[in-house]
Amino acid sequence: MKFLKIILLLLILIATTNANTIYNLIKIPNLEIYENKSSNGLKYLMATKPFQVGIRDNNVTCFNSNIEDIDEKFEIIQRNLNKYSSNFLEKINLKYIVLCEKLSVSGISSAGVPNHEMKTLIIDIKFDNNYFDRVIHHEVFHIINESFKNYFQENDWKKYNNTQFKYAECSTCSDRLDLSTIKETDGFLTEYSMSTASEDMAEIFSFLMTKKNSIKIKNLKDIILINKISFIKKKILKIDDKFKFNLW
Repeated sequence: MKFLKIILLLLILIATTNANTIYNLIKIPNLEIYENKSSNGLKYLMATKPFQVGIRDNNVTCFNSNIEDIDEKFEIIQRNLNKYSSNFLEKINLKYIVLCEKLSVSGISSAGVPNHEMKTLIIDIKFDNNYFDRVIHHEVFHIINESFKNYFQENDWKKYNNTQFKYAECSTCSDRLDLSTIKETDGFLTEYSMSTASEDMAEIFSFLMTKKNSIKIKNLKDIILINKISFIKKKILKIDDKFKFNLW
């Protein structure tokens, strides 16, 4: 019995040490390693308890998930993130993927929260399955954008739109939230892409990275979207000339 207690104590100490080490790396509490070995070097972490980071009007909250739910979604998450090479991930400064549920930013639900300074992307594993693959790449683009802001100048991007169109000041202060594909595109793939320039770029990138969505845009005749797609592809290939888009 005494031996079992010692083993249990050692396991608790190891878990605590791991949690502290992770916190020191990315400043998110209550995490442990879910998957430490991947083909491109990404480290997958999961919440063991709810956590909150940030302060007041700029805080991120997420809750721990059942291991069974994480196991169920992990294949989808890893399959999508395996599209990025270790070289590309190093260039954009992404290393840690945090898995949790009921993710929110200042009380507003979110599919993902990127932080390129901490090399981290938080993913809500319970986000809408209809768009789950796409939002992974959408959030990765925000990491790319933050790491290479000089490549993705919003003023250059806005010139592609009709002169009368204006984005909102921020994505959270816009009511353009629908992620479904617009039939009559007129320069935009989804309603959400009309919210801000950065969300517009991220939406196009997400379509380029997912098979069923890249098929939708392969034969577009919308000249505004054709120019936007060309812009994204050129800038990404400038970061990594070996980068592969879906179907291109």
